Amino acid sequence: MADITADAFRDDPVNRWLFGNSRSIASAFRVLARDIYSKRGFCHMAGTEGATMWFDHRVAGANDDLTALAQLHLAIGQFRHGTAGSLGRAIRAGELMAQHHPAEPHLYLFTIGTRPSARGSGLGKALLAPVLEACDRDGTACYLENSNPVNHSYYAMHGFETRGSFACGEGGPPLEPMWRDPR
Repeated sequence: MADITADAFRDDPVNRWLFGNSRSIASAFRVLARDIYSKRGFCHMAGTEGATMWFDHRVAGANDDLTALAQLHLAIGQFRHGTAGSLGRAIRAGELMAQHHPAEPHLYLFTIGTRPSARGSGLGKALLAPVLEACDRDGTACYLENSNPVNHSYYAMHGFETRGSFACGEGGPPLEPMWRDPR
């Protein structure tokens, strides 16, 4: 799952700026998938071509912070695979994302991605649709940070609306918070 989404994000402006290369992105996504989203969130895969990682922020006290051990794993991965400053940029981006994260109950879409070979096949929509349908039935809002302006229309087509933007760090590219009310 982490490798699929890392492959999908290898040319993403924010992740390239944060981590510098695809090995570093994959290393970080493995830690996040293993220590947050597959344990305390939920994930979907479409074979070996597409995947999503979600976290449920409807539950009081729900925490998607990294444990001390996960932080150590993230640091080791960045020292091994990242470019100079990647760990500091990743930590700062995480802090900024947390500051901009909405307080209202919602499901948080951390990643959705398909391998480049599967783009345009409808796989992303197939991964996203069941969760959005469940959110509509349950009256649950959704939130994401769009890290690539190219994807804005895709998310807008699924009902997400922009809530401004913020740089992911000093001199970094923008993240676009997007919110979707249930329909």
